[in-house]
Amino acid sequence: MSDETVIPSPTGLTMVPSRPLGFVLFCALLLVSVPIFWLGFRSLGAAWSTAEYSHGPLIPIISLYLFLRELRKSPTPASNVTDRWPGVALIVLALGVAFLGNLMRVADIVTYAFIFWVGGVVLTTFGWRRGKTHWAPVLHLIFMLPLPQILYWKLTVFLQLVSSVVGVWFVSLAGVPVFLEGNIIDLGVYKLQVAEACSGLRYLFPILSFSYLFSILYRGPLWHKAVLLLAAAPLTVLMNSFRIGVIGVLVNQYGIEQAEGFLHFFEGWVIFLLCVAILFAMAILMQRFTADPKPLAETIDFDFEGFGPILGRVFAIRFSPALIAAVALSALASATWVYAPHAERMIVDREPFVLFPRHFDDWSGYTARLDPEVEVVLGADDYVNTTFNKVAETESVNLFVAYYKDQTAGEGIHSPEICLPVGGWEIFSLDPYQVDLPDTPYGQFEVNRAVIQKGTSMQLVYYWFEQRGERLTNDVSAKISVLVDSVTTGRADGALVRFVTPIGARETPQDADERLQRFMAISLPSLPRFVPL
Repeated sequence: MSDETVIPSPTGLTMVPSRPLGFVLFCALLLVSVPIFWLGFRSLGAAWSTAEYSHGPLIPIISLYLFLRELRKSPTPASNVTDRWPGVALIVLALGVAFLGNLMRVADIVTYAFIFWVGGVVLTTFGWRRGKTHWAPVLHLIFMLPLPQILYWKLTVFLQLVSSVVGVWFVSLAGVPVFLEGNIIDLGVYKLQVAEACSGLRYLFPILSFSYLFSILYRGPLWHKAVLLLAAAPLTVLMNSFRIGVIGVLVNQYGIEQAEGFLHFFEGWVIFLLCVAILFAMAILMQRFTADPKPLAETIDFDFEGFGPILGRVFAIRFSPALIAAVALSALASATWVYAPHAERMIVDREPFVLFPRHFDDWSGYTARLDPEVEVVLGADDYVNTTFNKVAETESVNLFVAYYKDQTAGEGIHSPEICLPVGGWEIFSLDPYQVDLPDTPYGQFEVNRAVIQKGTSMQLVYYWFEQRGERLTNDVSAKISVLVDSVTTGRADGALVRFVTPIGARETPQDADERLQRFMAISLPSLPRFVPL
């Protein structure tokens, strides 16, 4: 016989009586899970304070709204739910991933594990058959998470390039003479740099979230919903490029102050609102071509009626062995992480780059600091940027090394491919290249060899990721290597090493190759003092 007594609510919805034990267990589940996910929560707080992810705090609220909408249309949970254990299995998986993320000290892994954990809690509470229908609110939580750093930088570079090219096209349509060098828009008197903040990411994330919500609330065919969802990314990129084009035209007409301050900020908000308006316009237009067109007000299911009683169902969560298991497993994972001894991060002895030699045989160098804004983006704990000259050599050699003592703490190495377009340089070629330096601690190893061009100037670049005795040429492989070594050896330090030399007007790239390798042969033996193997 069921212990449920159905109580009618004033709204006409049905409610079940409260069950204190189930509600207490649910609250305990939320409470005991905090320590294991705390690293991720702190990371979210830091990410939400940035412009790109400032929309983050709204995402859980919107997910809750979507969840309550679904509950309002669904009957009260059955009294004999027997398929809760798949949810417990998903909770176990999430706790394991979170524990691994904590060991590696990578907050992104912990935050993504939290999404799985939430899904597991939903399945445990409602059972598999009912719980799997609530995937949309859980999936929406992904929009509150920051992108992994490697993906963030690669997406930034791509969007900067697209926004620059399309933005210049808009400027040229206005009849303004314009030239593009990398991410530098050359208007003649003025030059505009399409920096990271202009890539469009700060509009892309909230617009993607909005289009996801919009496609769910939209009452129409499935293909309409798909169009609204898929249109968000290209629409944001196009409108951001239009914004850059408008700034270029205004700067050409009224001066460089048009690209700075409040006007720049205002133009950004205008573009965001225009993207939202265009999505609404698309929905109206698609409705016009349906067999039974309806006004927009009837096609958007934006209703909050009855949410109070629905929210009260949390007090009617049923006691179950699966819920007890979820509480016990989450408590065990948190307690193990809090009280078990952790391997300390190994801090290796090294000399600071201020002591790096400025003379190698007949080569003498001078050191220059990077711009403060560049230093912030670089995020290195120490770096050296020295240009060396030799009387017998026709061109100089620049040595740049950025050292990170812990590459899992948020900042980390990113490829020089990200920085080159900012200075107006374009990559002419980029290939792996084998060098052989037998009289150095490195011997034969592979580097990335790039020929870059800016106007008529060309330079040859060698770079690699120096990772605890390994030399890697791929930034993704370098990141994976850090994650593995942070657990197995306790080390997470590493460096980006880069050598650059101009290719003279009367030189071939082969001449520049030989010059770089001559200098590397005499300078690299000193590097392990500053970047330990």
